[in-house]
Amino acid sequence: MKINWGTGIVIAFALFMTFILYFVFQVQSNSKYDNDLVVEEYYKHDSHFQEEMARIQNAHDLLQKPSVKYSEEGVKVTFPVTYETNKIKGNILLYRPSNKKFDFDTKIALTNSSLLIPKNKLIKGRWDVSMEWQYNGKSYLSKEVIYVN
Repeated sequence: MKINWGTGIVIAFALFMTFILYFVFQVQSNSKYDNDLVVEEYYKHDSHFQEEMARIQNAHDLLQKPSVKYSEEGVKVTFPVTYETNKIKGNILLYRPSNKKFDFDTKIALTNSSLLIPKNKLIKGRWDVSMEWQYNGKSYLSKEVIYVN
């Protein structure tokens, strides 16, 4: 049987398309290659961008800023001692970029102007910490990246 060059090109294209489609189906059907959005309601989240930038600017303008540090006990959030702890309201979102199943939210409940998130709630790797809080009627937002060992 003799195959001319036109038939050879068609066979080559068909094999290449089969090769590509095989990998597309593998990625879509295997949960190991999860391709979720970073934020569930992306457009709704994006519509409040200007408000978020104003809260970030408020936090940036503070003379004494709260700190987020990782230690052997866990993640410690410390507010300056000049703040009245009963007037601070808000929450802290710990976001795991590699897997949203590990994300969690914690209300700010201070003892001695600090909050400790225990190490047993965290797994090793990168965590994005987003802290939203209000103090004296003004809203603040700060974002930090920490690495858990």
